[in-house]
Amino acid sequence: MTRGNTAMKKTIRDDRYRSLAELRFRIRLFLQQGDVAAREVGVEPQQYQLLLAIRGLEPGTKCTIRTLSERLLLKHHSTVELVDRLEANDLVIRSRGQEDRRQVFVHLQPKGEQLLEEIVRKRLKDLNAGGRAFVKALASLLDGDRNSSNAATQSASRAASGRAPRARPRPMK
Repeated sequence: MTRGNTAMKKTIRDDRYRSLAELRFRIRLFLQQGDVAAREVGVEPQQYQLLLAIRGLEPGTKCTIRTLSERLLLKHHSTVELVDRLEANDLVIRSRGQEDRRQVFVHLQPKGEQLLEEIVRKRLKDLNAGGRAFVKALASLLDGDRNSSNAATQSASRAASGRAPRARPRPMK
């Protein structure tokens, strides 16, 4: 659909595109700030993400390479390489399962916990500073869905009752 073609029905309003673009910008900004925070303490962003994935698991969830791969959306071998690098820096340690020795668990070392806490403190400050804009961008998309369905419901209700639809104000040229 081209912008100048008014014969085609517009299904997505321009403000929805703007809201989606703003949300994507806010997500990218948050992720970029996380990358910077990780590098400032001497780890790569994916290493920080792995440390966070370990610490952020629900209680009772076993921290296996497979679990970490799923949480990070990485292939098994890529997760193994990340764990190798973190283990070489004494940030994590592996242990074998008691019942099944093939199973490998990953645990944070004290040094890894301290480093992660330092990054997370910075990330929480970043989120407090820019989080409202992120929430506003997300809310405008979610509210837009509700407003679209409300408008459609109101139009259908007016049509069913025989009332004419409300005139929309025209933008000034």
